[in-house]
Amino acid sequence: MSTILFLIGFPLLVAIVLLVLKEDRARDVVVKASAAVIAAAAIYFVARNVGSGEEFYVVPHAETIGTVMMAIEVCLALVIIVLGIQKKRYLAPVLSIIQTPLMIWFELKEGHHIDVEYAMYIDRLGMIMVLIVGIVGSLIAVFATGYMKDFQAHQKGKDRRPWFFFLIFLFLAAMFGLVMSNNLIWMYFFWEITSLVSFFMIGYNGLFHKEEEEDKIATRNAFRALVMNLGGGLGFAIGIVLLGMNFETLELSNMILLGQMGQPVFIVAMFLAFAGITKSAQMPFNSWLLGAMVAPTPVSALLHSSTMVKAGVFLILKLAPVLSGNLAGTMVYLVGGITFLMASFAAISQSNAKRVLAYSTVANLGLIVTCGGIGTPAAVWAGTLLLIFHAITKSLLFLCVGTAEHHIGSRDIEDMDGLFDRMPKLAACMLIGIAGMFLAPFGMLISKWATMVTFVDAGNPLLILIICFGSAATAFYWSKWMGKLAAIVANRDNVETTVHGSESFVHVTLTCLVVLVCICFPFVSKTMIVPYLAGKTVFGQTIDKLPLENSNMMVMVIMVAVLVLLFAFFFGRTKKRIVPIYMAGVNQGDNLTFEDSMFQPKPVSLRNWYMESYFGEFKMNVIGVVTTSVVILGFIGMVVGALIGYGGM
Repeated sequence: MSTILFLIGFPLLVAIVLLVLKEDRARDVVVKASAAVIAAAAIYFVARNVGSGEEFYVVPHAETIGTVMMAIEVCLALVIIVLGIQKKRYLAPVLSIIQTPLMIWFELKEGHHIDVEYAMYIDRLGMIMVLIVGIVGSLIAVFATGYMKDFQAHQKGKDRRPWFFFLIFLFLAAMFGLVMSNNLIWMYFFWEITSLVSFFMIGYNGLFHKEEEEDKIATRNAFRALVMNLGGGLGFAIGIVLLGMNFETLELSNMILLGQMGQPVFIVAMFLAFAGITKSAQMPFNSWLLGAMVAPTPVSALLHSSTMVKAGVFLILKLAPVLSGNLAGTMVYLVGGITFLMASFAAISQSNAKRVLAYSTVANLGLIVTCGGIGTPAAVWAGTLLLIFHAITKSLLFLCVGTAEHHIGSRDIEDMDGLFDRMPKLAACMLIGIAGMFLAPFGMLISKWATMVTFVDAGNPLLILIICFGSAATAFYWSKWMGKLAAIVANRDNVETTVHGSESFVHVTLTCLVVLVCICFPFVSKTMIVPYLAGKTVFGQTIDKLPLENSNMMVMVIMVAVLVLLFAFFFGRTKKRIVPIYMAGVNQGDNLTFEDSMFQPKPVSLRNWYMESYFGEFKMNVIGVVTTSVVILGFIGMVVGALIGYGGM
């Protein structure tokens, strides 16, 4: 219990210190030292508890803590109301006015007498999330120490980096609290903190700046994210009220056990899953995550990869045992499947690297949501692997793109010609990251294969078609980007010498983690995921057959190991022979021009095909948003209609 309190309390204390610390060098020391402590504490906590499986904790003075949380909820609501009125964005205050009084009424009147025996608990899925938040989140904080110096150098006005780092560490504290809460009211509290903190991080360039055009865009996108996440928070609150009033419990573990006993908790799960859908930026709510790209790159990495959106899929995977084979699960896997397909298609038409990463994030989260909606042990096994590989690989790619943008002046893929000449180490890290997203034998492709096996076993032809066509689109847009990185363009200056050491350290560390997790994933499966699925508050049974046999997993591990060894043994040992680059005509000798069929010199040009007329962003979003809206409204409407018709549960 003491380690749990440390993981929540220490980042909060660091956040407060960083808010008042103004000196650059001192801030760097505090951030790096604190990040190391948080990562070490997360590893220690998991190593200490992994053998015990599920651990439930009685929290001392839980009632007093609950009262403090309630008071903070009121303060958060007042902040939202004041900012919404100041910026003339009234929907956020309206949603806050609805859900905060609802929760206070329930906690004081209806929920006060409900006994919560174990306010916090940890299982192996929670441990996986603790490692992701503790290690990847801390690395992002370290990366930000160097990145934000360059970012601030291009900004006008007051240096607000103390506020930025305060938000980063407050976010980490809230995420630790969220993934270890068994009391759903406590989980809701941390859920809402992440929503408000993400609002401030997305609006970092606009909320407190003079209202110029870029500031207005940042403010608009921040409020869009807040509104959508508050809408999900309202669904969360309704789910808590229904659970407490009808089943006399507020513990997530008890809810799962009730579902295993045949109680209709899937109705509660539908509203909680709706909150997960909004938080994980599934269609029709994906626009908030796309809009988050206006924020500094560490924010993009934090929201898109390792924490914010993972909270949504974490909740859906936790709910998976009560989603299988009912209306709630059907709604969830349809929304996830449609999102995966439409977002994958939309990514084809994007040349902005961050936008490709954003749509790829939405798509991969859709696949995890689909696994949670199917709700079988094998599907959750595949979804958990996707969660792990995506968190590490996507954070690496976001941070690499941020560094590249600062040093080549663009985030457009078409401007990344010759990146191996200009930034060779960064290009190598990006290449490994992209390979990790779609090539064998890396983890994401293996996880997708396991997911497809799960869909086949579930006998759902629609989902089989979705993953086949969506994965084909995935291979298309990653291949285009990889081709740009692999191309060599002559006479480019190396600008990598100006990259901050903290950024390079994080790039290399995350690259090593990508490879390490791919090598260790049979171990992760055996020691973390399979025992989690057998837990009494999950499925309570051992998986007889995994989507991938152990022998197949070992083959993939050997392939990754061979690739690493080949690179290690032969790197820098070959005798290079420099030859003219092949072009579409006779090379003119400078590797930049060639002689065409009319014997005229032409400059070399490398350009991708983005198929805008076929897979335009607007077209894919309209199709996805309309269909998922119909699915969500239709299924929630059926449940609400049934509740009204039968006068309750």
